Amino acid sequence: MMEPASYNQENPVFKDRWVNYIHSLQKEICSGLENLDGKSHFVSDSWQREEGKGGGGISCTLSEGNVFEKAGVNTSVVYGSVTDTMRRQLEIEGDNWFACGLSLVLHPLNPYVPTVHANWRYFELTDQAGNITDQWFGGGTDLTPYYLFEEDVRHFHRTLQETLDPFGKELYPAYKKQCDDYFVNHHRNRETRGVGGIFYDHLRVSETNSLERLFAYQQANGNAFLPGYLPIVIKRKDTLYGEREKEWQEIRRGRYVEFNLLHDRGTLFGLKTNGRTESILMSLPPRARWVYNHRPPVGSEEEKLLQVCLQPVNWL
Repeated sequence: MMEPASYNQENPVFKDRWVNYIHSLQKEICSGLENLDGKSHFVSDSWQREEGKGGGGISCTLSEGNVFEKAGVNTSVVYGSVTDTMRRQLEIEGDNWFACGLSLVLHPLNPYVPTVHANWRYFELTDQAGNITDQWFGGGTDLTPYYLFEEDVRHFHRTLQETLDPFGKELYPAYKKQCDDYFVNHHRNRETRGVGGIFYDHLRVSETNSLERLFAYQQANGNAFLPGYLPIVIKRKDTLYGEREKEWQEIRRGRYVEFNLLHDRGTLFGLKTNGRTESILMSLPPRARWVYNHRPPVGSEEEKLLQVCLQPVNWL
């Protein structure tokens, strides 16, 4: 199992290798998405935290493309002193913290292409002397289609299972369940945001899981993103659609907004601790819609999608 409770320090300069990997992955993903879109290009915005706070990030955004209406692939490398707010909300203890990760959200133009989210992160705590006292990994990816193509969802989940299996056969089902339990609009009768994926946090070093093994695990997940998602986009991006499909897409995007603003821990923490608002809200779609008491027609393709959001499915 990849979630041991104990910790032992190794490789105190590991964070530099993680930063290099995240920046390399950002370039790889942006290049792959640009090549597929064929029209728009990512605009890179380097930013620094406010005076007195350490670090910054690179926000790469694409808009109004042939395939992607809005896409964001962001990296951040930030650090500082552990505050009382962090102790309460993150339940951590230490003097200084360091965090680095990549977060992406892709909102396609065509309603038959699913929205996708992914995040891979590393967190480190040190004492006043600079000694590492705790460190862990987190991350995951999930798919949010507007119309259900079961073969697409199976491909997405099968890619995740094949990526995780070399690190433990028990990981995919465990992290799939955590994803199904997390990306839920509880105020909507426990309606899930989409068809899930994997979600995990607090993967710590132990006697059975070295830092190198956990690093390899994170790299495997990051490297599997494009193979898991792009074949779906290629298959669906030229499907004809009309106003009905766009309206349904925007209604489901409204659910996406509700989750991110009401329930997502990362969004809420960032907004409450004066994080960079533009990067935090990058995840929101360019257009969304709220229709009072909307119910898709019985037996429709829209209702078919809604039903799997009300009851998680074992896609494999």
